[in-house]
Amino acid sequence: MARRPTTRDRPVIHEREETTPPHGDVIRLDVRRPSGDPPRSAVLVVHGFKGFKDWGFFPYLCERLAADGHQVVSFNFSLNGIGPDLMEFSDLDAFGRNTVSREVEDVHWMLDRLAEGTWSGGKAPRAVGLLGHSRGGGASIVAAAERNRARNDGDGVASLVTWAAISTFQRWTDDHLRDWETRGVAYVTNVRTGQEMPLHRTLHDDLLVNEARLDVIAAAARVHVPWLVLQGSEDSAVSSEEARSLATAGSSTALRILDGWGHAFGAVHPMATPAAGLKEATHATLKHFRRTLGGRRAARRSSRT
Repeated sequence: MARRPTTRDRPVIHEREETTPPHGDVIRLDVRRPSGDPPRSAVLVVHGFKGFKDWGFFPYLCERLAADGHQVVSFNFSLNGIGPDLMEFSDLDAFGRNTVSREVEDVHWMLDRLAEGTWSGGKAPRAVGLLGHSRGGGASIVAAAERNRARNDGDGVASLVTWAAISTFQRWTDDHLRDWETRGVAYVTNVRTGQEMPLHRTLHDDLLVNEARLDVIAAAARVHVPWLVLQGSEDSAVSSEEARSLATAGSSTALRILDGWGHAFGAVHPMATPAAGLKEATHATLKHFRRTLGGRRAARRSSRT
């Protein structure tokens, strides 16, 4: 008897979409899924500071997740500064106006759309996972904690993975604080492009006004779903101690530190070939989501019924 095709055998369908939350700024996104019936599970992928959905490892990671049986949505934060060409920081005014609270609300907006089946023909997934990198990991932790405490079970996050996630949003130097106080704007350098990127004082004020909400460690303590904390031992941007603090705060965490790898697990932009560290991080992520969401193995069982 011929073997029925499984999710692993199906090509990945990739579509680009846009959505506009009530704040009026466009969120550009990618939807990937295996061909055939809509997957039973979905994963939202969240980029970090000075990141974007098409940077480095994100397309590779999203392709692998989709091939493993999930609907995968990656997106650019509404004020991340990447313009319509999807590859360049052409809107530095938007980048400067961004705040952490805005990013958390963008995550909630995207999770709401996933939960109602916006990008799967109205068919809602049975389980939604969340994956965040760096500052996007911090925003994902806050959003997961808020959803699972204040929303209906069907709108919650069933599983969480963080890559090199920050344990605090307060990461600014004395120079940044002085510039915000005296000029109302501070600047950070984009090493890859050479751009001096503005950060308006509203970013700093948001962190002060919403200090309790944006306390990542406190939020981590309210995350009670299965959570994989992935960290590179040689990360110069986020220390292994931050990863350990997150893993200790969470109630259902698994910590995995990848020896010898940095903030992006060996990935660069543009990326031609995945490094061994990225492959290891991706494999661990696939395994976690298979166990907690289903994915390819669940799809294979379904195909035999």
